Amino acid sequence: MAPTAYTRLQVDERRRQLLELGASLFATHSYAELSMARIAGEAGISKALLYHYFPSKQDFFVATLQQGAEEIARRTEPDPELPPFEALAASVDGYLGWIEENETAYRKLLESVGSVPEVKILIDGIRDATSARILDGLGAGDPPPPKLRAAARGWLWLMDGVILDRLEHRDMSRVEVRDLLLGSLAGLLSAAGSP
Repeated sequence: MAPTAYTRLQVDERRRQLLELGASLFATHSYAELSMARIAGEAGISKALLYHYFPSKQDFFVATLQQGAEEIARRTEPDPELPPFEALAASVDGYLGWIEENETAYRKLLESVGSVPEVKILIDGIRDATSARILDGLGAGDPPPPKLRAAARGWLWLMDGVILDRLEHRDMSRVEVRDLLLGSLAGLLSAAGSP
């Protein structure tokens, strides 16, 4: 039997392909289930070449997470041409769309938050940036009042609970979930004293 022939690719193209594979593998397997040898085998490359791109499994995992976070950020970037509430509604809709397309990855990500420090750091960073974006849109000041800060950050935790409920029961449309989330944010902000 002839040895496996490897395809030579440009550095950026190979890295992009590896990160796409990583997103798929980490969405369906736990971090502990994957080894660099298995990842290299799935990629059809040598383990040495995989180490050339990513010095460790942790580095590969973090790069995969960061790529996903960048995609979410792109899809949820508010449109500055829209009024603030409409921009927020579009951002929430974009986030829900990403979850519909990446349900397994989203579930694995939330399952990993307590056991993989990199996941917690990534999610905390996304939540901090998102709550800052909301508070900035409200003109809450710097620093924002504690109640408004807590309301915005707490809403992001609530959001995951609502989304997980939708994924479990599948008895609400995306529009219903979006409107529930937006209404809950409005209620929290009102209770926190937002004008």
